[in-house]
Parts: sequence; C-alpha cells; structure tokens
Amino acid sequence: MHGNDTEKQIFFYEHEFYVFSNYSSFMLEWKGKLYPTSEHAYHSEKFEDEKLKEELRNTRSAHDSQKFANANKDKRRSDWDDVKLGIMKEILKEKVLQHPYVMKKLIDSGQKELVEDSWRDNYWGWGPNKDGENHLGKLWMEVRDELVRN
Repeated sequence: MHGNDTEKQIFFYEHEFYVFSNYSSFMLEWKGKLYPTSEHAYHSEKFEDEKLKEELRNTRSAHDSQKFANANKDKRRSDWDDVKLGIMKEILKEKVLQHPYVMKKLIDSGQKELVEDSWRDNYWGWGPNKDGENHLGKLWMEVRDELVRN
C-alpha cells in the first residue's frame, strides 16, 4: 500500500520495475568505458567527438546527461534518427547481461506489456494522452523475447 503525500510528508520509494528506466542507477560498461547509467551511454552515442562523449560520461546524473546532450544538439551525428532505436536496443541488452537483477526482473515480467509511463515523452513512452509510441517499452519486450527464446 502506497501512502499519499500530505502537507508534511512526501512518500517515496522505487516502483518494482524501476530497473527498466534508463535513469535507474545501474552502471553500464559500454564500448570499454563505464557509464553511470544507460541514459549516459545512450546520449554519448549522439556524438562522434570523443571529448564531448567524455564530458557527457562525466555528467553527475542521468538528467544532466540529457541536458548536456540537448545543449549540444548542433554537434549531433547526422544519422542519429536512423540509428537511435538500434543503439538503444544494444544498450538495453548490455544492461541485462551486466546486471543479473535486471535480467531477473525482465524475465519475471512474463508476457506483460511493458510501458514507459512517461507523461511527457510520446516517442519513448506513452505520453500525456497514453497513446504514444512507447519505443522503450517495445524494445524491452524485444530483448525479453530474445532472452526467453535463447
């Protein structure tokens, strides 16, 4: 049972499947370097410049990595929109392989539909009207299907 926030109390605790969030605190070894989160690894792939990648890798939070990537949009690789889904899927696979707990949670999700419950992102999540594309959820389900099949 979850508590409701009051004037004097704010209740917080991670939801059971928070591990699927790119903001969750699971370090990721990606292309020979450690990234604080899968969000960091994803945003680093937007750039070809090694100095920018390193600056991004050293941002202090997943949120900061996103802000850094947005601030440097003009330096983004030209094929980004064509490759971003494939890159995200590879990052999710690595997260599962590197973290047994994440793998367990993914397998435990069974055949349930996985939805990124983002009220503001209707590309990766289902957006404000719950009719978005949910690409992150779809990629997690693809990774899960491949895991279960093998």
